[in-house]
Amino acid sequence: MEVAPVFEEFAPESDCDCPGCIHWRRTAPHALPLRLGGHPAAHGARRALVLAAAAGTVLGGQTLPAAASVEVGGHLAGTGAVPADDGPGTPQGGASPLHGRPATAAPGPPGVAAVRATTRTAIINRAKKWVAAKVPYSMDKYWSDGYRQDCSGFVSMAWNLSGNEWTGSLGSYAVRIAKDELQPGDILLFHNPADPNKGSHVTLFGGWTDYTHSHYIAYEQARPHARKQATPYAYWTNGNRYLAYRYKGVGGGSPGGSGTSGPASTRYPGAGSFGPGANNKYVTQLGKALVARGGKRFYRSGPGPRWSDADRRATQAFQRAQGWRGKDADGLPGPTTWAYLMKGKGRDIPGAGAPGAPGGAGRSAGAPAYPGQGVFRPGRSHPAIERLGRQLVKKGFGTYYARGPGPVWSESDRRNVEAFQRAQGWRGAAADGHPGPETWRRLFR
Repeated sequence: MEVAPVFEEFAPESDCDCPGCIHWRRTAPHALPLRLGGHPAAHGARRALVLAAAAGTVLGGQTLPAAASVEVGGHLAGTGAVPADDGPGTPQGGASPLHGRPATAAPGPPGVAAVRATTRTAIINRAKKWVAAKVPYSMDKYWSDGYRQDCSGFVSMAWNLSGNEWTGSLGSYAVRIAKDELQPGDILLFHNPADPNKGSHVTLFGGWTDYTHSHYIAYEQARPHARKQATPYAYWTNGNRYLAYRYKGVGGGSPGGSGTSGPASTRYPGAGSFGPGANNKYVTQLGKALVARGGKRFYRSGPGPRWSDADRRATQAFQRAQGWRGKDADGLPGPTTWAYLMKGKGRDIPGAGAPGAPGGAGRSAGAPAYPGQGVFRPGRSHPAIERLGRQLVKKGFGTYYARGPGPVWSESDRRNVEAFQRAQGWRGAAADGHPGPETWRRLFR
């Protein structure tokens, strides 16, 4: 006598027709269970498959695959909506092997997939390749190197992991660090365990843009393609939820360092290590760091261990990029220059012909000194306001002027400044329409 199967009650499948829920229903057999942050639509569909499998056992006399048992340790995409206009909108795929290559071990935390040794230089260089190629964003496509084209796949690639991870597992390959410890190659990670595809994102830290540490260079995979841009710390949206991590396999130093671990890779070796006649490993380390910070054009070959005029010129260009002059920009690295290069601090060397670069146009003779934030307030009248307005018009940001510009601060001035700030990629308080020193500098450079 056949015994009727006991059917388990299940939640009905979601009738939401958004693209994310449709994808969840299609990929339900591989989705996470609800207790691990899975999507309700996927959960309902998976339970329905259990029901169908059980029914098939009774009605057809054949055993169907037990779909509910196929739960992998990864996560597949949901809606992917970021609850703010400034967010990148980055739904992501789950943990998986490199595409097109046989898996030697299932991706997962260290101990399952080994941590590979790398350097900060290698991390940033791998990231730059995707940025230069403008790799399109996709949560279900893979680039030619086997890594998934989403935010977590981008970091997996930059860290040279043995497989594709996601925001819920990347932290297992790293250690938490404080903001003031961040160096190029580290990451800023936000994982939302309640709904992993609502806001979850990861970005690669490329160095601070200035001494205030309010903005940094972010390398990331976001729509429409891989990008590098100045980003407010910690991120445009959900900024207070981003945590800093350092990959366990990274060596000491920063891009251009020797790649060896320990304090010896960043400790200043002394002034005697540099200058005419010097021939040692620290000259090579300096040169590589300068190349990573924009000094490649100064070297016809190398860098190498023998001090050359290329080393001096590249060092001087880096020093001048920090705003240093005179003896502070003599082309010989002192402790401060060395620390900036080894720890990823300060500004990069500007490109040839750029303002401030050797042989470049430099600062315009008519560029005024920044007059202070108090000038740009409602009702204030000052010659700098009119000068600001005329420069905005010259740069193509005069849309909101019905007449003028004039010396009295107006809402038209504020809206034009805001448009210019947003064109720099800034958001939130960094694009409030009130020109600070950096807005002023960029506008008149």
